[in-house]
Amino acid sequence: QVQVVESGGGLVQPGGSLRLSCAASGIMFDIYSMAWYRQAPGKERESIASITSRGSTNYADSVKGRFILSRDNAKNTVYLQMNSLKPEDTAVYYCYAHRVVGNMDYWGQGIQVTVSS
Repeated sequence: QVQVVESGGGLVQPGGSLRLSCAASGIMFDIYSMAWYRQAPGKERESIASITSRGSTNYADSVKGRFILSRDNAKNTVYLQMNSLKPEDTAVYYCYAHRVVGNMDYWGQGIQVTVSS
C-alpha cells in the first residue's frame, strides 16, 4: 500500500521558517520525482518546487531563493525548507510523487501552513 505523508506544518510569523517533510512508503522512492504543491483559499493548486530522482531541483518564481527542496533516499523522505515566510505563503501544502515510467503518481493528504502575526 502506497502512502505519502506530510508533516511539519503549522503557524509561523512572517519572516519565520518551517521545514515540511514528506515520507513515502510502498514505492521505489529513489526512482520517483517528488514535488510540493500548494493551494490557497480560492486559488488553484500550484506547483512550487520539484526534485528529480537524480536530485535536480526546480522552483516557482514565488518561492525561489526562499525555499529549498532536498531528498534523502535512505529515508524515503523529501524536505522543504521554507525561509522568509510571507502571509501569501499561507496555503495547504501537498506532496506529490511521480514516476514517468508507467505514469504513476501519488498525492499526500495535505498539510496546513499559516503565516500570520
